[in-house]
Amino acid sequence: MYFYELEIDKMLDKREQEVINILKNRAKLSSKEIFEQISIDFSYATLKRILTKLVNENYIENKGKGKGTKYNISAIYEVIRPINIEQYYQKEIDERKIKKQFNFEIISETLSRNNVFTKEELNNLDVLHKKYLSNISQLTPNEYNKELDRLAIDLSWKSSQIEGNTYSLLETERLLKEKLTASGKTKEEAVMLLNHKDAIDFLIENKDYLSPLSVSKIEDIHSVLVKELQIERNLRKRRVGISGTNYRPLENEFQIKEALKLSCEVINKKENVFEKALLTLVLISYIQAFMDGNKRTARIVSNALLMNENYCPLSFRTVDSIEYKKAMLLFYEQNNIASFKKIFIEQFEFAVNTYF
Repeated sequence: MYFYELEIDKMLDKREQEVINILKNRAKLSSKEIFEQISIDFSYATLKRILTKLVNENYIENKGKGKGTKYNISAIYEVIRPINIEQYYQKEIDERKIKKQFNFEIISETLSRNNVFTKEELNNLDVLHKKYLSNISQLTPNEYNKELDRLAIDLSWKSSQIEGNTYSLLETERLLKEKLTASGKTKEEAVMLLNHKDAIDFLIENKDYLSPLSVSKIEDIHSVLVKELQIERNLRKRRVGISGTNYRPLENEFQIKEALKLSCEVINKKENVFEKALLTLVLISYIQAFMDGNKRTARIVSNALLMNENYCPLSFRTVDSIEYKKAMLLFYEQNNIASFKKIFIEQFEFAVNTYF
């Protein structure tokens, strides 16, 4: 395992960062051995509290019992550790030290064998899910369908806006409900929005279509989303570049299919639906399996997995498009999911509290 030394994590205080740095330099240390190397003045009791906190947050792991307990940096640490994203992007594209090549191991080893959510995060998400179930239990089928339609319109609008579509939310609602295009907009923008709604409607009517997730089914959803948009269907066969980063996705058609198949296997094996949905969002985008429409496909497929398990889908309505892209690029460049996970959690909470 290797580490990219970025800025000190702003969401870890100096004492926590000190412990992390000690464990980066040497593995399998007892609490007393860690305490002997501490250069900041705090008590042994405080260290024990910090160790417990870092274990609960999955940043470190412990093995053994009592005085025999040893601590290590967790295998998932680099993926979930908090990074100050504004500070990160103060460096220009060519100044950032990044992982330029596609990392198969992040999928086959790290994400496959570890959880990206902490217990506290999952507990909070479960509370929101119970609230959602309580809310929809009080709705008539007609009321539920109206709320789902409202969310679908918001999702179609925001997902398209992230990709540069200039329709407003009101113009989108008019297009999707009345099939009336907005003046001054291109035909392609209208088609993009209509395709989103078609894909969502199809998955609402066929809730279990993507269970289990497979390469061919992801291709099917992509085909719906790019219909009549002069975008190639099926997995790409040539190189594609990503603006704003020096990360280079896979170029070989067979490796692309292998990466997507591996991602499906990892996602299908995950027991927690939140982890399934988050990994789908990130990995389909990371692989860049298609010439265009990857992030759109990721958002729709991710929501389909939530809906199939009777969980609230995300509209992403309040996401800032730039912040979304920054969080995604951070995963491309550092394989770090922390900023994107934050967006996911916030948008699930927003959806539960706004719809239904």
